[in-house]
Amino acid sequence: MLQRFALLCLVVSLTACSAAHNIAKVPPQGSKLPFTTIATLDNGTEVHNGGFGSAMTAHPSKAGHFYALTDRGPNTNYTGSAGKGKKFPVPDYTPRIGEFKVTGDGSVALVRTILLKDPSGTPISGRPNPKGLGATGEIPYDNAGQVLEFDPYGLDSEGLVAMKDGSFWISDEYAPHIVHYSKDGIELERMSPLGVKTAGRKLPAVLERRWANRGMEGLTITPDEKTLVGIMQSTLYNPSKKEATNLTLTRILTFDLQSGATHQYLYRQEKAKNANSEIASLSADTFLVVERDGAFSGEKAAQKTLYKINLRGATDISGDVTAISGGTLNGKTLEQCSWEEIAAAGVKPVTKELVADLVELLPNHYPHDKLEGLWIIDAQTVGVLNDDDFAVWPKGDEVVQKILPGVDETDANTLYIIKLDKPLF
Repeated sequence: MLQRFALLCLVVSLTACSAAHNIAKVPPQGSKLPFTTIATLDNGTEVHNGGFGSAMTAHPSKAGHFYALTDRGPNTNYTGSAGKGKKFPVPDYTPRIGEFKVTGDGSVALVRTILLKDPSGTPISGRPNPKGLGATGEIPYDNAGQVLEFDPYGLDSEGLVAMKDGSFWISDEYAPHIVHYSKDGIELERMSPLGVKTAGRKLPAVLERRWANRGMEGLTITPDEKTLVGIMQSTLYNPSKKEATNLTLTRILTFDLQSGATHQYLYRQEKAKNANSEIASLSADTFLVVERDGAFSGEKAAQKTLYKINLRGATDISGDVTAISGGTLNGKTLEQCSWEEIAAAGVKPVTKELVADLVELLPNHYPHDKLEGLWIIDAQTVGVLNDDDFAVWPKGDEVVQKILPGVDETDANTLYIIKLDKPLF
């Protein structure tokens, strides 16, 4: 029995070493993920699939493998006959999870794809939800400007958790929702803010005041798989867009999967209107967060940074989770309060320390605008992945190719491996 156990350990060790060796071969300029062209528009623009950069997480049991998530599908801003919304050049695109591996030469290969489906097993789309089910006010249009139907199960997928049992949790930017999917991508449970008409467990009502397209951008789970932890991309419009004046204040949510209990904590961004694009668990109370702006480094100064945060010692600011304004301070929502007012009341945000500045660290100054995927490989190595927007971009009301400024090439999902100066845990 002892000999058999020793052999098993040797096999696991060799597998892990092989995976680590492969990862080390990823070049400093990164390895592009494979893609296919899913549509060619009348103006010659290619729509790529691609699109796998909305979230990223380690495979729970396969070294050198990771999962990556698309967002809702190719889309661009558009104002049509029914009002402001989004143009969907591939209207029935189904958001999906891809399993990838780093191969022996440091390139990235797609292992399999999991389409997201409603509870009946029918593939969903990424089109907005109708009123009462998470609507953001966006009108969906096709590429010709015709109004499309809303999708009650539509998801603007942004955060991804891969469980050891093979199932997945995904957070989104619509309601926002947190949805549990089976290993085959079938919806098992959908949790939303209290004002959204869904049965079952709920998220705090205040999250309904998310800034449209800036909902729950990141999602992770504690190492014991007991608590989901989500981060909002930007400041809530709480009580309204005009009245939410503290534009560096964002929220972190924890959700106990057994009891359904939630807690909320404040995260202070480095500058107004930044984006918290990802969160990854390091321990029960420490996490790695992607904080970025929307700039291209080939065009102007850009921020693409990783911060280690700690929830220990931070104040739970939940208040009444059924109240649309959440907890208040001196009769004001927290988003109306300055950091000085918040500190004077004894409310402490999570602590944070800079771990890596990718614009300084990478030889190409990280040319992408959207740093959104984060993979904890080991205590001193992380992988990052960009959202390439399916290689499309708006030009007025037209959908055109997304070209990286300063690089002059079409944007593509690209894996970068970062060796950190000191261990994360």
